[in-house]
Amino acid sequence: MQQGGRLFGRQAFVGLQSATYGKITLGRQYTSLDEALSNFSPAYYANTYEPVIAVVGQAFREDNTVKYTGTFGAVTVGAHWSFGTGASFGSVGSASIGGSGEAPGQFRRDSAYGAQASYLGDVFGATIAYDQVNPSIANGGAFLGTGTVKKAAAAVSYSIGQAKIEGGYRWGRSSVSGLTLVRDDIYWAGAAYQVTPALGLTVDYFYQRFHASTLPALRPPGNPWQLMFIADYNLSKRTDVYLTTAYSKNSGLALDTASIGFSNGYPIGGTKTNMLGAAVGIRHKF
Repeated sequence: MQQGGRLFGRQAFVGLQSATYGKITLGRQYTSLDEALSNFSPAYYANTYEPVIAVVGQAFREDNTVKYTGTFGAVTVGAHWSFGTGASFGSVGSASIGGSGEAPGQFRRDSAYGAQASYLGDVFGATIAYDQVNPSIANGGAFLGTGTVKKAAAAVSYSIGQAKIEGGYRWGRSSVSGLTLVRDDIYWAGAAYQVTPALGLTVDYFYQRFHASTLPALRPPGNPWQLMFIADYNLSKRTDVYLTTAYSKNSGLALDTASIGFSNGYPIGGTKTNMLGAAVGIRHKF
């Protein structure tokens, strides 16, 4: 579902790997920014209420991608290039943004690239990453040009006993022919604490600051922020029960906006400015 009709929509790749030099993979894969921040997201990209797509962007999985990943002790470096992302960014007015893949004779169109470097020690961790996507801009089926979506991020983590503290910053800018669609910053901080071997608690806070935009319709009524809490209890090695709840201000849950097509959460009503949500469930890992 939500994979554009692909048979293998999450990932599908082949590659070569060396114990000394790292690995090269080709196919549909996660971006450098997405992989770098996955270890520094307080809820580890929890599907319910964590604003993952707002942070890493809609094209966090890309088709036609060549990627290098090398792990050398506690240090991991990586870089990728996509010849045609296959990602759609929705539309602005009557103009559609995104494409279905490579465009013959137009090398830059719908291409993407990025790089990351991470350090994951027993106590301290840090990462920096950059991603850029160059989506097609079309109106009524006519190609108008190639846009630019840039994101850069840095994050750190620190472990103390059974507790882990994490925080990060993501800079972002989307533009078309010099016209800024969205310029924003996202800050986050959170902590996880293993109360007992069975019970774990997680809390995180996200704040998104929107700067001046030439398309005011894409801006929410204010700078959104969101607070999320998760309690998870292991009944056995493979079965757990969980509670997750979140509150957002100036946005729907998961900081969704029109600029990312409400892809990751629940939009608020036309006259509303906040949202509260909760979910409980039981999970069994096969």
